[in-house]
Amino acid sequence: MRLFAAVLPPDEVRRELGVVVDALRALPGADGMRWTGRPGWHFTLAFYGEVDESLVPELSARLERAAHRTEPFSLALRGGGQFGRGKALWAGAEGDLATLRLLAERAEAAARKAGVPMGEHRRYKAHLTLARRRESGSVRAYLDALDAFAGRAWTVDELALVRSRLPTSGVAGEQPRYEAVGRWGLGGAG
Repeated sequence: MRLFAAVLPPDEVRRELGVVVDALRALPGADGMRWTGRPGWHFTLAFYGEVDESLVPELSARLERAAHRTEPFSLALRGGGQFGRGKALWAGAEGDLATLRLLAERAEAAARKAGVPMGEHRRYKAHLTLARRRESGSVRAYLDALDAFAGRAWTVDELALVRSRLPTSGVAGEQPRYEAVGRWGLGGAG
């Protein structure tokens, strides 16, 4: 199973971001980018890749403990940025980023302790991927438009384990499908 731990923004936050993304998609050159689908918008905390199904129960138990040890916190979408000289465009976050980073570290540690092979540790950078493309290029117009974006704050009160199913049809524009296979309330809630 291809899995990752994530924070999933509520529907109203996704709708708000959708208005901004619709405007971005109208900018020149936007048709050369692969835009992520709204149902899949999320903050990846730890990417696990292909995980043997026998490890999922232990991973889930450890993620539940990590969630219970982390108090709910406030987060909002704000601004944006890029990775890889314009190969990836993302929306950023503001709010209690220290707790978001702590939750990401705990999600990574949970996987390591459950026996999930993890690559090298990288410092967590809060981002919600909006679009990708194969070649580098200027995304200045998109970043300028995202600079003014400040979404509503919400209380993050859940950690999700998400399964990713990559497109297999070969149809251009087909999106990965995401399914939450586990959800745990933060601070012992839920």
